[in-house]
Amino acid sequence: MENLIKKAKLRDADAFTKLMQQQMQNMYKTARAVLYNEEDVADAISDTILACWEKIGQLKQDGYFRTWMTRILVNKCTDIIQKKKQFCLMEDVPEIPSRDNGYEDTEWKEALNMLGERYRLIMILYYVEGFKISEISSILDIAESTVRTRLSRGREKLAEDYRPELRRKQI
Repeated sequence: MENLIKKAKLRDADAFTKLMQQQMQNMYKTARAVLYNEEDVADAISDTILACWEKIGQLKQDGYFRTWMTRILVNKCTDIIQKKKQFCLMEDVPEIPSRDNGYEDTEWKEALNMLGERYRLIMILYYVEGFKISEISSILDIAESTVRTRLSRGREKLAEDYRPELRRKQI
């Protein structure tokens, strides 16, 4: 991957295309964790690819390409959400998402979807994408302690939802 990054920085379109193809599944999973609509996911990914191509020269350390790219993707997803909030009318019926094969385990996906976005995105980046806490902190531009707290609270929420006996003991 490092070789492709070096070539892409030299504006080698074929190397950049291969690099993006290698990252496509990771981008899809991350975008799908934030956005529920397939069209929005596709828009976020295509905007990310374009931004990466335009700004790849700004990547300081080749080893952090995936973290850099994911941060761009999360920002593009956030932009889409903000645009939708501006144009969304309260009486609109939300669009039902199409069938998603993005996660192998449907139960895990349903559990994550029950979490709020602030927890869901961090859980996806940590457990599905395999990013370290420091990398998630960099991607989302939040403190590492915040990432750890949200991971912990996300785990607690999942435990409460899947183990009702825990709720009864706390009451």
